[in-house]
Amino acid sequence: MIAARTSMDDQRLALLARVASLYYEDGMNQNEVAAILGYSRSHISRMLAEARREGIVEIHVHHPLERVVALEQRLEDHFGLQEVWVLKSNGVPYSQMLRRLGALAAGLLRQKITPKSVLGISWGTALFEVSNMLAPIDYPEVKVVQLIGSATSRDHQVDGPGLARAFSLQFGGQYYTLPAPWLVGDKQIRDALMKERRMQEVLGLTKKVDIALVGIGTVDPRLSSLVRAGYLSIKEAEQIQALGAVGDVCGHYFDILGNLMEIPVAGYAIGADAETLRKIGLSIGVAGGGVKAPGILGAIRSQLVNSLVTDDAAARIVLELCGADIAHNKD
Repeated sequence: MIAARTSMDDQRLALLARVASLYYEDGMNQNEVAAILGYSRSHISRMLAEARREGIVEIHVHHPLERVVALEQRLEDHFGLQEVWVLKSNGVPYSQMLRRLGALAAGLLRQKITPKSVLGISWGTALFEVSNMLAPIDYPEVKVVQLIGSATSRDHQVDGPGLARAFSLQFGGQYYTLPAPWLVGDKQIRDALMKERRMQEVLGLTKKVDIALVGIGTVDPRLSSLVRAGYLSIKEAEQIQALGAVGDVCGHYFDILGNLMEIPVAGYAIGADAETLRKIGLSIGVAGGGVKAPGILGAIRSQLVNSLVTDDAAARIVLELCGADIAHNKD
């Protein structure tokens, strides 16, 4: 009896797939599908709805990605940045904005990547969205390298090894991971791990990175990737915030003026050092939302990023924080 039910289920799913294919892929209307398969139009309509409920059909709405050119120009001029792309967010919820920001950053990456690039990446939700939105490019010689460790992250969907693999699959290239956690609590342990032969090989490759894609972390416990991944407790994140840190790039904390900060409670990052990051030809920070604005400003001033993909809400606050006059602008 179980086998018979399974067979009938398979037949039903195959029929739903056939209906969906004729309607969505072949462009037929419901009357035409009904005529071919011998069902009524209303029956076809119900099967299309069932196909969506069963996950046979998934609908993705690709919203036009509007950019705010005036804000891009202000940020470029004020900070001397190489590339700035600012998303017009239209007040959508944060999760939707982040997906659109990922699509925008994917467009910039696709424009700038070369067939023999060495792409350095950090990890986090913003980069996960970029990897999701990046269309495949046949660049088999591209190398994707982790700039920071993350082997013990609890969030494997957005950790370094997972994202390195995801990006490399889009290029058909190779990826290189750092076999270590992002942060450890002891500086001597960090230094010893970074001397290990395999670590030295990957860290050597980070010095050949010509384009980097990095998230800009916040110290706000509500949105901290470090808290979500289990590296920090909420109390520790609050302590870091109280010390004056506004964010981090690849585990390197800074204040709003861009001064780097060594904060023992935050741990010691395993990965590319600050000078390596500063020497990368094109280093794109991806972050959005008003809460990220202080971190974005600190990241720019620290010179750990030289390019930016953000949204209009964050861009305006960044300019306000540094005293740029936009009070009368209606972008």
